[in-house]
Amino acid sequence: MTDSLIILSILFIPLVSFVYQLFFSSRDSHGIPIILISLNLCFSIFLFFKFFGSNIIKDSFEWISISNFKVSLGFWIDDAAIIMIFVVSLVSLLVHIYSVSYMKGDARYSRYFGYLGLFTFSMNGIVIADNLFMIFIFWELVGLSSYLLIGFWFEKESASLACKKAFLINRIGDIGMFLGIMILFIFGGNTFNIFELHHSAHSISHHYLTLAGILIFFGAIGKSAQIPLQTWLPDAMEGPTPVSALIHAATMVAAGVYMLVRVFPIMTQEALLFIAVIGSFTALVAGFIAITQNDIKKVLAYSTVSQLGYMVLAIGMGNYVAAMYHLITHAMFKACLFLGSGSVIHAMHHASEGEEHIDPQDMRNMGGLRKKMPITYITMLIATLSICGLPFFSGFLSKDEIINASLSFYTINGGLSVIFPMIAFVAAIVTAFYMFRMIFLTFWVDPSNKKIISNVHESDNLIKIPLIILAALSFSFVFNLNPFNPEGWVFHSISIYEGSDYHQESIELYHQVHKEMKINHSLVSSLSVIFGVLGISLAYFLYIKRRDFLSSIYNKMLSLKLYQLSLNKFYFDRDYNTYIYNPFKKLTKKISHFDWEVYDKKIINALGPFTLKASEKTGRADYTFLDQVIVDGFARISNFAGKKLQKLQSGVIQSYLLVAIIAIIVLIMIVQQF
Repeated sequence: MTDSLIILSILFIPLVSFVYQLFFSSRDSHGIPIILISLNLCFSIFLFFKFFGSNIIKDSFEWISISNFKVSLGFWIDDAAIIMIFVVSLVSLLVHIYSVSYMKGDARYSRYFGYLGLFTFSMNGIVIADNLFMIFIFWELVGLSSYLLIGFWFEKESASLACKKAFLINRIGDIGMFLGIMILFIFGGNTFNIFELHHSAHSISHHYLTLAGILIFFGAIGKSAQIPLQTWLPDAMEGPTPVSALIHAATMVAAGVYMLVRVFPIMTQEALLFIAVIGSFTALVAGFIAITQNDIKKVLAYSTVSQLGYMVLAIGMGNYVAAMYHLITHAMFKACLFLGSGSVIHAMHHASEGEEHIDPQDMRNMGGLRKKMPITYITMLIATLSICGLPFFSGFLSKDEIINASLSFYTINGGLSVIFPMIAFVAAIVTAFYMFRMIFLTFWVDPSNKKIISNVHESDNLIKIPLIILAALSFSFVFNLNPFNPEGWVFHSISIYEGSDYHQESIELYHQVHKEMKINHSLVSSLSVIFGVLGISLAYFLYIKRRDFLSSIYNKMLSLKLYQLSLNKFYFDRDYNTYIYNPFKKLTKKISHFDWEVYDKKIINALGPFTLKASEKTGRADYTFLDQVIVDGFARISNFAGKKLQKLQSGVIQSYLLVAIIAIIVLIMIVQQF
């Protein structure tokens, strides 16, 4: 099997699953999709063992050629792409297996698995693409797939609104991304190829390059749910929980960060600074919102937004390696957390059947589940320790790299850049606090409804097995046998631009920050652990040790503006409705009123009688003059001439010869005149 065929197989196998499920499968079919995605994972493993650490695999062919406008389709497979393909395939397969039990009995069971295949196909396309045009095509397919999956239970009004919200908000970011791509194409030598643009970026005006970088980042703001386009992601929880795991772990939200890593060498310092500001602000604000949420999926959703903010911050600090590193580790522990929450919700739903007004996703209705669901508890605890960045877990390796990058960036630049490490450390405390708040409320505290909790039982093996696998992949030894050294095999494979001949500002910044990070490593690791333990201790004190103290200050907290900001999600949705949606809605109503009442009724309808009279007059003119006089006149003349010429046809050949001779003589005389 050729290299190209392997890559194309990895790309198109999920698409085959989608087509089969939609057109050929039975109503309760799931076997073929699982077999196909398993095959997809096998190909990705084969790709890993055969090509990891070797030369880049690339191929392309010309698709469109119109004058100077040329578009190629091709793939570029380096170590970073190989790892991402494996992550996408693995998480997708585990979600498929998990969904067999979770989605059992659903009316659109077969179609659900088809949508998962389309989602996987779209993400694989982004990973392997070698040019921005191709990335943009698959980028939009990811958006379409998310629309179908988030709104899968479209009978629910909330799900229907959530999928439309996700689709439209992402389109806002995509417009910016498209404009950025076109700027690079026009000023970068009429090419969409990412790696050609890396080398030609120095020839582009600094201002245009900065603008292109910021505009492309707008695409990532939408897909990776960065402020101010983050509001769609928590609402996306209306889709099935396995979908949440897929969206939040390995696919949709990862696409933005992965794309930024691919275009990192073209970024200017101004563009990177803008990226860093957005990322840091997102990490902090989303973390504070997560503190007060009671829906277990909403907590994890805002956790995802916050962690994506960390990744974007790392890119802005010049350390794209740390961003990619955290993207990979985050895929494992966040998929585990979402699937674990699904296991809890699934159990609570069945236990609360027949009970009114019981929300199976509300953590206030849970408690004491660690004894009822030990496997779910242990796996979620492992994933939580990882996201908190504690030693011996994968999050410790990747998250510390981001915090270290922010501190190293400040060491190099000084001044106001001190805000970046400050936010990074505060966000670390907040993360540890709200994640263990979730663990304590779900698994530790005394249940508020003991009758329901007594009926809860552990999920079946199809749900537990994916949890166990993902929990195992959340340990640090998977990425480096030395639990305190982040620079393992994954780290070096991601350093795709290190030692290259790129001379852009971003690459120089990366080398400066990376050099400084080696000096700050021990300090950052120690502080990170201290802040993580501090956040955990605070959650333990408030929710386990002194719940009476929490109750006594609860009413006081309600009056605090920061608490209200967190509880109401910093009023983003309200303000969007107040200052954007409602004014725009009023404007469209006024335009519609003008269109109907003024333009249609007064102008169009007023012109009606005139056009009717004009058409009558033109009709008469057409009939009396054009038809009767001209057309019929020519017919009568032709008829008259035909009858006269008929008489000349004597049937005598001598007469015809005489006419021919006369005509020739006349023709010769005319020619001689010239």
